[in-house]
Amino acid sequence: MRAVRVHRYQEDPLIDDVPEPTATGPWDVIVDIGAAGLCRTDLHVIEGQWDAIQHPKLPYILGHENAGWVREVGSAVTNVQPGDTVIMHPIVTCGLCLACREGQDSHCENSTFPGLNVDGGMAEVMKTNARSVVKLDPSLKPADIAALADAGLTAYHAVRKAAPLLHPGTHAVVIGSGGLGHIGIQSLKALTAAQITVVDTSEEALDLARTLGADHTVSQPGDGGKLLEITEGGAHVVFDFVGEHGTEALGVNALRNRGSYYTIGYGGAVHLDTIEIISREINIVGNLVGTYLDLVELMTLTAQGKVTLHTQTYDLEDAVQAMHDLNSGKLVGRGILVPNHT
Repeated sequence: MRAVRVHRYQEDPLIDDVPEPTATGPWDVIVDIGAAGLCRTDLHVIEGQWDAIQHPKLPYILGHENAGWVREVGSAVTNVQPGDTVIMHPIVTCGLCLACREGQDSHCENSTFPGLNVDGGMAEVMKTNARSVVKLDPSLKPADIAALADAGLTAYHAVRKAAPLLHPGTHAVVIGSGGLGHIGIQSLKALTAAQITVVDTSEEALDLARTLGADHTVSQPGDGGKLLEITEGGAHVVFDFVGEHGTEALGVNALRNRGSYYTIGYGGAVHLDTIEIISREINIVGNLVGTYLDLVELMTLTAQGKVTLHTQTYDLEDAVQAMHDLNSGKLVGRGILVPNHT
């Protein structure tokens, strides 16, 4: 099969011919990939940022946002069968550790992370397990929903955590209306009654934000004064879907006292004096992917038409060009790689 593989960090991946995976264990699920999402994390993987955390053995296949159709299942699998349309939770979990017992899939003590430390889904076929597959209504097309497996899931996870803080009359600021942020906006509209202000330097991205229900948009944030004015003294919650290039300081400065800065994007750093954290009683909250239940809920909202993924589709063979387009800012919404066999 054809697959997008990282061979060396700081170099473009290659499109290789590799053997197809097969079911060897009782809980294995083999999926014919219908679509794989392209994420900024893939760029960070290529840069080597995840090497010290995930320790993948090179070369390996990228792709942690995947959907398709079940081809083969192991002897113990009963929740899906060949032919089912599925989306994969990005982490393959054991189900036995305390984190799994608590439903905290992202913190499984024995997990693998396809696309980050084992072979992922930027290929024609992928191996996962029964715990990771969410069976979908067959009317849902993998190319329309694949990126919800991580970008959508992570955005929804952050909003769901913050929802109790965003009662009517509160203000939420969304930094970045790209692949993650535009899902965050829709999740905020579905789960909260907060006023939503979106910050982005791209007018095209802000146009998208307005069509999705943003109450205010800001294209030139400057020192954050405009945000403080719109939010009447500061946001109750800031969702930073960029997490680098200065958005970290912007997000914290846009908070009111007792506000919460939720970082979803990464790559930068938050620099705060402890006295500021204490005196303002502000919170800095990290967000890693999401739970299996989060993904089920997100797919329910998608089936109801309350969340729609805005995408640009590329052939799997054009994966490197898609990555360059993402890196240069030419992509609005989410890049989707589709294998030829679909």
